[in-house]
Amino acid sequence: MVSISTGLQGGGLRVVMASLLFAIPVSTLQAQSPNAFGIPTEKVSNPAANVVAAPGSRGQGWLGQGRSEVIARHGMVATSDPIAAQAGLEILRNGGNAIDAAVAAAAVLDVTSQNDTGIAGDLFALVWSAQDKKLYALNSAGWAPSGWTPEYFKETLGVDSIPGRGVNAATVPGAISGYDALLKRFGSMGFEETFARAVQVADEGWGQAERRHQDLSSVQEKLRSDADSSAVFLNDGEIPPLYSIIRNPQLADALRLIQEQGRDAFYEGPIADAIVAKMQADGGVMTHADLAEFESEWVEPITTNYHGYDVFQLPPPGQGFAALEMLNILEVCAPEHGVNLSALGPSNADYWHFLVEAKKLAYSDLQAYNGDPLFSDIPIDRLLSKSYAATLCNRIDMDVATEPSIKGGLDGGTIYLTTADRWGNMVSFIHSIFSVYGSGATVPPYGMMLHNRGVAFSLDEDHPNAVAPRKRPFHSIIAGFVMQDDEPLMTFGNMGGSVQPETHVQHMVNVIDNGMNIQMTTDAARFTHSQNSNVLSLEDNLYSLVGRALQAKGHDVRSVNGGRVGGYQGILFTKDSSLPMPVFGQESIDQDHPVNGVYRAGSDHRKDGQAVGW
Repeated sequence: MVSISTGLQGGGLRVVMASLLFAIPVSTLQAQSPNAFGIPTEKVSNPAANVVAAPGSRGQGWLGQGRSEVIARHGMVATSDPIAAQAGLEILRNGGNAIDAAVAAAAVLDVTSQNDTGIAGDLFALVWSAQDKKLYALNSAGWAPSGWTPEYFKETLGVDSIPGRGVNAATVPGAISGYDALLKRFGSMGFEETFARAVQVADEGWGQAERRHQDLSSVQEKLRSDADSSAVFLNDGEIPPLYSIIRNPQLADALRLIQEQGRDAFYEGPIADAIVAKMQADGGVMTHADLAEFESEWVEPITTNYHGYDVFQLPPPGQGFAALEMLNILEVCAPEHGVNLSALGPSNADYWHFLVEAKKLAYSDLQAYNGDPLFSDIPIDRLLSKSYAATLCNRIDMDVATEPSIKGGLDGGTIYLTTADRWGNMVSFIHSIFSVYGSGATVPPYGMMLHNRGVAFSLDEDHPNAVAPRKRPFHSIIAGFVMQDDEPLMTFGNMGGSVQPETHVQHMVNVIDNGMNIQMTTDAARFTHSQNSNVLSLEDNLYSLVGRALQAKGHDVRSVNGGRVGGYQGILFTKDSSLPMPVFGQESIDQDHPVNGVYRAGSDHRKDGQAVGW
């Protein structure tokens, strides 16, 4: 029985409707879906994947934009995991700087995201020091064990390429050395403060999100093949259910050791002992000396100017120079072919054809030259010159797709994060164990997955990336930075193995040529092109828009979902010249000063993360 009453008090109209009886069967009151609220069952492990619905749209701006930019003045963090973003923001709110926040956020990702990264991985970073008014670059890519030679792999192991799994895929992990280098040079906190939230998350547990659940499902057999990995990441050999609580108390123990003993715990202490023991048990040759003698390297960033903006990358062995070369080709060759990317726009097939053909040229040079600059002579100055780009213009045919002149490339995963603080410091930071769950080999009793960066080495002794003792392999992970008039403007990066240079360029074209904002650039559809197979993959909506026109030019086109194009984060700083410059020191913290401008940030909807600020 339902009683409905409407009317006015004090003599006004009053209508009463009562005693309405509804004979409703009990069964119709039950949820129609067996997975109400998206709760998984034994039969349906991911209910959302079975829902067919039309996406909604915004009420302003570009209707396809998934969310607004985050705007803040005291600090900003953007990562691929909300828990990690909040950990970085917590550091900023407690008086830490952007460098402290980057390490704190990355440490949480080391716990929650061992599908992509971990303390037994590598990292690179670009750091804008507001006090120094200078951009710094850190290479913390680990080197090969001293026993790694072509003969070791060919004769001792009997293989014709570096394995992708197991301990013989792992070079020395550089991440903890990188954290230490960043904190000692620019940080205001140490491991005790920056690792605190990561330790808590590892101990108490976190919820299993969709993307990580999918990644875990894709490598179940890989993890089962290593008893230590199976014990840490699986439940009796099975995948933990979606939304279940995941814990890693062994990893918490490793993080506490680093809090107490610093980097030495990892490279000379008990964690080093555990790594060597795992290597020896599984037939590897990494030694205590390989770990103890490794140091991160501060290097000079490389750069090119694109339409008035200085775009920066890290030098080799990372693949960042391919992004800069590709930008040069776009800028120099566009007039030669009567192309104006801004006028064409991303709904025109010629726009995409031009980008893809430029990509093939830049990646051919990447495959031909990239390696460890301490071992190989890499002609970076020539490759990044505008005059060199001009020599490549006649290799682009605006009517016909070409075959890459040099093939190659490996796919992998990573995390990218970026931070900014009240003083104007900005960090562009990338960190990875390469393949999904890296080498598949976990180090007991510390619950950490070894990366498999060694797979990028070649056994061809004439190749610039030929394996050698204490040499660093070709690295896919890159971090981007934009400046104008010697002032910091934007941090950006895009996770996803070989897609990174081509996606960096797409973001630069989006924001510079197309005028997209910091969120819109990632919500727009992207392409990825395989340098090996010459297959051009377009996200579904983009394929529907220009796929047939590109096929008509000879491209081998595929329609793919967003999982193929990686994930982006970015922060833009807009300086307000009417505001005073930041005060460096405790006064800014005590008086809660904001930065002399505004930060705007975006985060990719294709991943699980967010941008947060205050």
